[in-house]
Amino acid sequence: MYGKLILRSARRSVQDYLIYLVTLTLCVGLFYAFLSISSRYYHPALGAEFDLSFLSEWMKLAICGVTLLLLFLIRYVNRYMIRQKQQEFAMQTILGMEQRTTAWLFFGETFLMGLLSLGLGIPLGSLLSQFITAMLLSSYGQSFQLSWALFPDTSALTLLFFSLSFFVVGLFNVRSIQKLHVIDMLQARRKNEDSLKKSRWMPVVTILYLAALAGIAAMNLWYASLYYDSRLPLLARIFYVSNAVLPLAGLAGSGLWCFKRRRFLPLLAFLLVQSLISLFFIALAPWMDRTYSLPISQESLRSYLLFFLVYLSFFLCTVMYLSSRLLSAWKDKSPAHKYTGENLFFYGQVLSKLRSASKSMTLISLTLVLSTVLFALSPALSGWAEGYLEERAIYDVQINSYYNNVLRQEDLPQDTYDFVPAFLEAQGIQITQDRVFSLYLPEASQFHNRNKYDFPVVAVALSDYNAIRQMLGYPPISLGAREFSTQWDAISTPEDQVAFLRNHPTLSTDAGTLSLAQDALHTESMGETFYNLYTHVTYVLPDQVCHQLLPVMTKRYLATAHPIPYADAAALQDAFSTHYPEQSLQDGPEYSLDTRTQQISDTKSQIFLFHAVMVYGAVVLMVICFTILSLQQLWDANQYRYRFGVLRKLGVEDRSIHHLISKQLALWFGLPVGLAVLISGAISAFFFWSIATEINAYLGFDALLSQVSALAGILLLLLLAYALSTWTLFRRAVSP
Repeated sequence: MYGKLILRSARRSVQDYLIYLVTLTLCVGLFYAFLSISSRYYHPALGAEFDLSFLSEWMKLAICGVTLLLLFLIRYVNRYMIRQKQQEFAMQTILGMEQRTTAWLFFGETFLMGLLSLGLGIPLGSLLSQFITAMLLSSYGQSFQLSWALFPDTSALTLLFFSLSFFVVGLFNVRSIQKLHVIDMLQARRKNEDSLKKSRWMPVVTILYLAALAGIAAMNLWYASLYYDSRLPLLARIFYVSNAVLPLAGLAGSGLWCFKRRRFLPLLAFLLVQSLISLFFIALAPWMDRTYSLPISQESLRSYLLFFLVYLSFFLCTVMYLSSRLLSAWKDKSPAHKYTGENLFFYGQVLSKLRSASKSMTLISLTLVLSTVLFALSPALSGWAEGYLEERAIYDVQINSYYNNVLRQEDLPQDTYDFVPAFLEAQGIQITQDRVFSLYLPEASQFHNRNKYDFPVVAVALSDYNAIRQMLGYPPISLGAREFSTQWDAISTPEDQVAFLRNHPTLSTDAGTLSLAQDALHTESMGETFYNLYTHVTYVLPDQVCHQLLPVMTKRYLATAHPIPYADAAALQDAFSTHYPEQSLQDGPEYSLDTRTQQISDTKSQIFLFHAVMVYGAVVLMVICFTILSLQQLWDANQYRYRFGVLRKLGVEDRSIHHLISKQLALWFGLPVGLAVLISGAISAFFFWSIATEINAYLGFDALLSQVSALAGILLLLLLAYALSTWTLFRRAVSP
């Protein structure tokens, strides 16, 4: 009998569960798709030079960790269903059924819906896994062929994870239902959220914002004391002064308000204006850095980004809190508009809800900001890492020594690492090119310069430089007997290069003074180990000059006929670590060996893991937000059925009622989503502009724009799917 009751109740409530069922099916599908990479049955054709063990291990932990966010969604939807069914629970209790039995019947009903979503989600996940595999193969430079596979271990883990989640949330539901009183269940539909006047969340946000303003003011005063100069351009001086004065103005105005004990809303309006003006000046930081070459370090840019986030968050909270007031003022501004058609009904519907749901709407909008920022930044960060990998993994094998922990010149490393080519030949790996060379200090007196911001630029002999260029397919260069040239890394900007050459027309060395060659600027990719620590340039000097200089680093670059298998590369790395235990010491030379195989395989795994987790987390957060928005409107639809019925009795046509529903849903979806898109766009633009050099060097803005556009399309599709489904269910709920 209980089984029949559960099935009957589930069939009658299928409309209420539809959004939940679709959402959970999508989440189960995404969970299975991303987790399929960690299956022991997953063997994509990547070749012997790639290994997915790292990716498999961490993907499982990362995806399961992010999916724990769905517990909140499952719990929220179950609370929504409990609220929907409280009158039914009350009637069952009045008719004699024990409240404990009622609670367990609801547990069975929700668990059944969860199992149904699992049954639909796993096949969907198997289909979506093809897209994940295509992404993975594309990141490894391999071709993709469509194939169907259902991995038993991934299916079992998906069933276990979600079944356990349904069970745990179901137990909480049983406990919640048992604590309800019959009278409260009968009046559940009349209960509303706290009103705007009773809610204290905005005063708490304001206090936190004022505390943040104090810290922002202190930091900007410190920056102004360090970098402000009357010789700076006018706009740069305004930048430093405004960023220090505006937070102080916000604190002073708040102190005056406390002294006079005025109303809270004027204070909010004042702080809203202050945050908007502050946003404008903080947003100038990356532009100022590039236009006027201000001494703004990456650490300072990160601080400005943090200030930017504080101002934007307060702006969002304030606008959402005041939205009902702003809409009410718009309504009262034009009485003719207020009484036109069904506008009076629309304003009554919307304003009553805005006053009570501002906190929840703000939280939804902030969560959407987080998810949208994750969506926008993931291609930039992963593309940056991919491009940086191309700069690192140039040579099949590269061996390096470092002298930053060497205290005496006689302890400088001079080894030529002969055991490495012997090891490769023993494994049957053919070496096509091999070069051992040193990097020199132009002046031996620079040996003890170990300050991060004053690390000396090293030099390479012309013959070694040309040999490495030949290894990489670049034409050789020539120098006069008393000339020098420069080699720059990919991250250096043309402005930095030109400024350096302008300030260094000559070079003092222990072999005499050299002059800048006519062909003095080379930017071909030579790898990040070709430079000294914390520097972006290396001098190229004639061989006879380098013979008189102090060699501080010994390097060896090798090229092989074919890519080294991953197992052989790992064995070589282990042998090198055993051969050079000095690299673990703190007061001696350090050595490192990198193979192109390991660098590409491990880094691509990390990049793909990072990108996949960010995209998956963003989708999960968006799904949670859109589901909550949909359920809030469907709850209102059940409450407002009587009101729409009265409209019909007054002669309002169904077409006008449908237009009212569309306007109401457009506001409820458009307000949080619009603010989230606006704010996340500002955050992304600030971040992109602050790392524009890295994007130009490693990714390119065209490629970034295409990837961000694709992810924006996913956001738009999700929004349209939830908005249209909510609109359809809302219409059905208020239909006679």
